[in-house]
Amino acid sequence: MRTLTCIHIAYAASFAAAVPQAPVDDGCASLVTGDSHVVSASRIAIDKLAEIPTVAAQNPAISNTKPLCRVVGQIPYGENNTLNFEVWLPESEGYNQRYLSVGNGGFAGTIDYQAMVSNLNAGFAVGGCDSGHSASENGPSKPGGYVPFLNSYAQTAAWIRDSIAMFSVPAIDITSSFYDCQPKKTYYSGCSTGGAQGYALAQYHPEIFDGIVAGSAGNWYTHLILSFLWNGLHANRPGAFLDQDVLNLARAAAVKHCDLNDGVADGVIDNPTECDFDIASLLCQPNQTPMQDNKTVCISEAQLSTFRSIYSGPGADVYPGFAKGSEAEWLVQEEELYTAYAVPILQNLVFTNLSYDYTTFDFERDVKLVDEIAGPLITATSPRLDAFLARGSKLIATQGWADPYNAPTWPIDQHNDAKAIYGEQQLNAFWRLFMVPGGGHCGSAASYPSAPGAWHSLEALVEWVEEGKPPDYVLATGPADGTNTTRKLCPYPSRAALLEGEDAGRFESYTCEA
Repeated sequence: MRTLTCIHIAYAASFAAAVPQAPVDDGCASLVTGDSHVVSASRIAIDKLAEIPTVAAQNPAISNTKPLCRVVGQIPYGENNTLNFEVWLPESEGYNQRYLSVGNGGFAGTIDYQAMVSNLNAGFAVGGCDSGHSASENGPSKPGGYVPFLNSYAQTAAWIRDSIAMFSVPAIDITSSFYDCQPKKTYYSGCSTGGAQGYALAQYHPEIFDGIVAGSAGNWYTHLILSFLWNGLHANRPGAFLDQDVLNLARAAAVKHCDLNDGVADGVIDNPTECDFDIASLLCQPNQTPMQDNKTVCISEAQLSTFRSIYSGPGADVYPGFAKGSEAEWLVQEEELYTAYAVPILQNLVFTNLSYDYTTFDFERDVKLVDEIAGPLITATSPRLDAFLARGSKLIATQGWADPYNAPTWPIDQHNDAKAIYGEQQLNAFWRLFMVPGGGHCGSAASYPSAPGAWHSLEALVEWVEEGKPPDYVLATGPADGTNTTRKLCPYPSRAALLEGEDAGRFESYTCEA
């Protein structure tokens, strides 16, 4: 029996509970001969993905709740480069008639199987890729480390800018072949580097997707890494490092000072830009010791300077700083990000010198060089998305206020630039930004376990694309503390206001207002 034709899919789905599962047929295997990009295609029964070594290596507990056709493909590009991708196609009875591509994280080099299975289980035909290079060939991501893909123009351009488009076009064709019809709509969802890939799709490849979710996006990647460098260098001056106890002290003080700004005592700062907490209030007084009973109670002048440097960032023309209330998340900025991302990009891509002394980077002189060399390859920041708008496509962006990687006001700056071009009404018709109080990087922040960490952006996007209903809010659920707290995330610049007398732990108790 061949996979169901387009006209029959909706019928089959509506009676899925009553109709026995379709028998295995050759519709999957025939994809190998039907597309030059397909290397293999095989049926995978329910809960059998974990038996595939490459999939299990990423997550041994991975579980598919639907049977599927697993397609493995390759796309040659440039000179001797290969992009590896997979497409997972649920049996027709479990297919929602939509195709979704997922993005990558960090320096990529692997397919995000967890994102794929989550969306497969929700009914999507879903595809993912390794972004055009293999993580096993990335090389050591540290000072002096040779990172091969950053020494290849084609692979660097594929990483953020082009790889999703490169594989998604054939992946959509494969999906159409399997079901004997085009998906009714095509979507993309990614976070972090994947969020940057989402913006790159809207800017450079606007013809592919009906809807894009771009979460915690590092789309100003050239300047994002410079913020890493700025923060790392300032924190590692003599006596200036902020250990976790110091960071926790600052975060607790900021929250105590600004928690009630929104009228809700929930241990979360709703809008940190309106928080007037002064870090200097924690400065040690003369003869005061910074530690009492093994707890930090005040900070030194050198630490005060580090706090101010991270709050301010390297400057408005380079990258903004971090928000009040996010301090407990900063350790990764001080210890890891500048050596793992900024330095490899500077040494391999910008200066092409593995001995380049990154401590000599001149934020007045060298930023222009970074923009000229790396900008066209790894940055997608244009606020003008005319072709994406003309196609009728929609974009939802999300950003956590306590994101430990991305300074949170950059997406606001970009959104305001777009509003200056399109006006508020036209911008809201195709591009909406949702800021997340207490939100971290692509989910929960460790210091805000009570804040909901699952943001239902894709569900809101599907409704917007298919029913023409702009999202008045995005539902947030699933706090890390295991409670049932839910919240409304409101489209910027509106915010959630608690209705008088209502339960602060339920999203229905809030209204979005300017």
